[in-house]
Amino acid sequence: MAVQRKISSTHFCALIIILLASVCNGFYLPGSYMHTYAPGESIFAKVNSLTSIETELPFSYYSLPYCKPEGGIKKSAENLGELLMGDQIDNSPYRFNMNRNESLYLCTTNPLNENEVKLLKQRTRDLYQVNMILDNLPAMRYAKQNGINIQWTGYPVGYAPPQSSEDYIINHLKFKVLVHEYEGTGVQVLGTGDETMAVVQESEKKLNGYEIVGFEVVPCSVKRDPEAMSKLKMYDTVDPVNCPVDLEKSQIIREQERVSFTYEVEFVKSDIRWPSRWDAYLKMEGARVHWFSIMNSLMVIFFLAGIVFVIFLRTVRRDLTRYEELDKEAQAQMNEELSGWKLVVGDVFREPNCSKLLCVMVGDGTQILGMAVVTIVFAALGFMSPASRGMLLTGMIILYLFLGLVAGYVGVRLWITIKGTTEGWRSVSWSVSCFFPGIVFIILTALNFILWGSKSTGAIPISLYFILISLWFCISVPLTLLGGYFGTKAEPIQYPVRTNQIPREIPARKYPSWLLVLGAGTLPFGTLFIELFFILSSIWLGRFYYVFGFLLVVFVLLVVVCAEVSVVLTYMHLCVEDWQWWWKAFYASGSVSLYVFMYSINYLIFDLRSLSGPVSAMLYLGYSLIMAIAIMLSTGTIGFLISFYFVHYLFSSVKID
Repeated sequence: MAVQRKISSTHFCALIIILLASVCNGFYLPGSYMHTYAPGESIFAKVNSLTSIETELPFSYYSLPYCKPEGGIKKSAENLGELLMGDQIDNSPYRFNMNRNESLYLCTTNPLNENEVKLLKQRTRDLYQVNMILDNLPAMRYAKQNGINIQWTGYPVGYAPPQSSEDYIINHLKFKVLVHEYEGTGVQVLGTGDETMAVVQESEKKLNGYEIVGFEVVPCSVKRDPEAMSKLKMYDTVDPVNCPVDLEKSQIIREQERVSFTYEVEFVKSDIRWPSRWDAYLKMEGARVHWFSIMNSLMVIFFLAGIVFVIFLRTVRRDLTRYEELDKEAQAQMNEELSGWKLVVGDVFREPNCSKLLCVMVGDGTQILGMAVVTIVFAALGFMSPASRGMLLTGMIILYLFLGLVAGYVGVRLWITIKGTTEGWRSVSWSVSCFFPGIVFIILTALNFILWGSKSTGAIPISLYFILISLWFCISVPLTLLGGYFGTKAEPIQYPVRTNQIPREIPARKYPSWLLVLGAGTLPFGTLFIELFFILSSIWLGRFYYVFGFLLVVFVLLVVVCAEVSVVLTYMHLCVEDWQWWWKAFYASGSVSLYVFMYSINYLIFDLRSLSGPVSAMLYLGYSLIMAIAIMLSTGTIGFLISFYFVHYLFSSVKID
């Protein structure tokens, strides 16, 4: 029997290791280390999924009639974050011989059929972009609009000029590869057949070669003679092209047309060094706006801090000091004349409505908050490299799984504090482990059916579904139950005052208390909304977001504002003899999520006007809803825990029996 238990536990540990390995597959990506290329060495570009800011539905590069590599299509290993983001990185036929300028032919397609023409025109009019990668650097395209230089990653599938009724395909690419000549010792990469399992060794040998520090592309459309081009072989030399070309000489997307694909490569020496090669992609725009956001948040914090200061030092401390200076007879007489928050001393710790749900939401909020803190701090310290695609999302998921231990502990300990007994702690732990993940799972499943119907690469594969469910029930749930068990062994929080058997009647008010609670969410939102604009732009407009230092500062300010808002509102409710403060403290700061979701809708209407179709809107709203729920749980938890400490401290100073 003991042997069977040992084997089963070994199998369980092995299962967890396999699951984590599958999650982190591709966590280390080629290109995240310095690679030096010898002159003439061949490098092949890779292609990612086609993306569009109009539909937000990614599609495979080879869903269009593009040239395929000679050895066939091979998918690169992808981590969990890349799969969830819809990335599908494949090899491509685009070959670059280091430091050798060339103009090469790739292939000529068969005559385009009706379906191919329809698909090309649809992708062109939906503004789909081809995302190409060389040495882990995305292809960058520069354009000038109204005298302003604009940079984009990727190039369009095609274009539809306003002066023409035809659509034209991009079939010629002019690449500029920026290289930096390198001399010195470096690293040696030992391949193992799987590029995600490469072994890096230090090498004492001198390396003379080139580092790729920039990758630019100029796309254009060129009409070529298909008969003459089809006689050429892949990588044969062709005449260079001056881009852009006239419409009469461009390749029209039309049935029975044969499209010839060619490209040019120019290597340019650059003074940019390897550590700085991502600077062109991560240029921080609008620094003044970020600082304005921080200054605005600081003003809100100082305003609220002044109110809290008045509450603590002038009102509460004054009342307590005056009360403590009285003798026992005077205290007894004063007890009969009490007013405000001192009247609810026998009801302030009465069990709230839906106490189990409150414990579950606070536990899940702690888990999300811990994940956010660790992720933002590590990102601000520079551990989240943009070269490692999907690393941020993968790291967040792993952190969330293991922080189930904290969630279970907090949820169960709060449950024991409210109930005064450990009975039912297993049910609370299970609910904590299933509440937020269950909501996310339901929303993602609904969105996934939409993506499957659209045949998008953004759809989560069935195999990944099983991996996510296995991670959920094999790591998160057991750790949450373990955390709940530790919560039962912890010293319970003792209330400073006794609770009366008969609840006190709450005086009627002219306005509902929930109106004040919902209005309180505007203050935390004021510290967040400017940074929220940049985050939404990075997610939905394909921009890089890498100002995690600003995000860390805004996050700290948000935590402070949430704490202050909840304390002030809790005190205000107690002063009007409203002892039902538990849920109001949670939603005083948690209501910021309502404004975040409303702002997301505003962003969809006014900033994502190019987003087309109900499918894209449903995807956007689904993901925004997940974000809003996560913000509600985390900010609500901050407000509730601080308010609980405030109420406990306040009434622990009162000597009323």
